[in-house]
Amino acid sequence: MRPFLLLALGLCACRDPAPPAPPRAEPVAPPSAPASAAPSAVPPAAPPPAPEALPGPPSAERYPWLADPNLEPKAVETLRTRFPPPPGFRRVVPVPKSFGEWLGDLPLAEAGTPVRAFDGRVLHPATDKRIAAVVALDVSRADLQQCADTVIRLHAEWRWSQGARDMSYRAAAGMELPWSRWASGERIVPKGASIQWVPGSKAVDDHASFRKYLDAVFAWANTVSLEKQARQVLPVDLRAGDFFILPGNPGHVVLVLDVARGKERVALLGQSFMPAQNMQVLRAPDGGPWFHVDPSKDVDTPFWKPFPWGSLRRLPE
Repeated sequence: MRPFLLLALGLCACRDPAPPAPPRAEPVAPPSAPASAAPSAVPPAAPPPAPEALPGPPSAERYPWLADPNLEPKAVETLRTRFPPPPGFRRVVPVPKSFGEWLGDLPLAEAGTPVRAFDGRVLHPATDKRIAAVVALDVSRADLQQCADTVIRLHAEWRWSQGARDMSYRAAAGMELPWSRWASGERIVPKGASIQWVPGSKAVDDHASFRKYLDAVFAWANTVSLEKQARQVLPVDLRAGDFFILPGNPGHVVLVLDVARGKERVALLGQSFMPAQNMQVLRAPDGGPWFHVDPSKDVDTPFWKPFPWGSLRRLPE
């Protein structure tokens, strides 16, 4: 077991070891006819658009890990409840049931929650000016759920909540790691410098087993494999659920959590990092949670070098 654990931890997402094999007008009503002895009536001004309804507390039905009574940190509210768009901006409403819509109600921990590593250490205190919030998402007790892994985790949890069971993510060596094989009882083991599927476990199709499957994926996936599985997105098409990724050794990823539009666009961005740790909502250079996303400029985040727009990607939906 010790050689396997060392090999697995060495392949965590942000560390990016080299793979063993080669890469892979609004209408206006017509005026009424004037009365013979009275001036024309002025039509009343159109009412302003109704504000978007805010969601209730996050539920375990949509975010299955919330069913864990031991979850830390605890969820208290949703992303869009905590972070309404800035004055003069309106939230870009995502397609119903899309990854972006699901991210909008992502559960957040209480304000003032520090960022902790997988082993419980405080990595960033609640006063860290680079962090706007902590996401209420478990990390597990191993150094696995880092930057690319967190994007995979959220994408997989969204698909699970939609009833999908055909999820598959890619290992650094290019091998596909479908949930269906894990659910049937197969497991991923090292084979020399690569990996393979072997039978031997009981077939189980529940969320607890799915969570173990994801940890196994995290052990073998990284920013290189995530970038190859995703497709490039043009700046004009930016939406919640997209991510900026710079693969490498190490590499990094930040996820677009929400988008709003006024005279320009702004976005909420989130990340995990090394070592495996609580996911965070980041603060922009101006100190607020909303980043100005100008296609003529790289996206500057507080923990990594600026992301060029050519690094914008999207996983299949």
